[in-house]
Amino acid sequence: MRLEQLSAEHLEAVREFERVNRAHFAAWIPDRGDAFFADYPARHAALLRMQEEGTDLFHLLVDDDGTLAGRVNLVDIRDGEAELGFRVGRDFTGRGVATDAVRQVIELAAGAYRLKRLRAAANVTNVGSRNVLLRNGFTLTEETTLDGQPCHLFILDLAGAAEAVAGCR
Repeated sequence: MRLEQLSAEHLEAVREFERVNRAHFAAWIPDRGDAFFADYPARHAALLRMQEEGTDLFHLLVDDDGTLAGRVNLVDIRDGEAELGFRVGRDFTGRGVATDAVRQVIELAAGAYRLKRLRAAANVTNVGSRNVLLRNGFTLTEETTLDGQPCHLFILDLAGAAEAVAGCR
């Protein structure tokens, strides 16, 4: 598996990844609706603009055969902080793929991106996502409601985090 930063060439792969895994993702987060797929080329272009502006950074986890296995995003980047979000395709769950991909993005966040803190949220019923975050050093800080769903909020202070997660390999 390799991590790639989102580019224009990924448009169809991302749209297909989201389409194929739509029902799988809807178990944990609100469905994006049909318009998301119909308007995806414009959405993809907007993501690339945000990435170019430095407000968001989008990463794709690509299997050795070129299959898109997951996504790890850093969004709302400002004042040395960002929100981390991730999703792994149905066929790649339960294999440590998300844990490894999140670890790689934490290393980038603490190193090349020079961020100081990451925030994350996970639906309270999504034990897998909670475990990925905890394995990567995040601390559960509170339970709240996001988009009408009960969620756990997590924080990771990045001072020394890159070295710590690298030591977990």
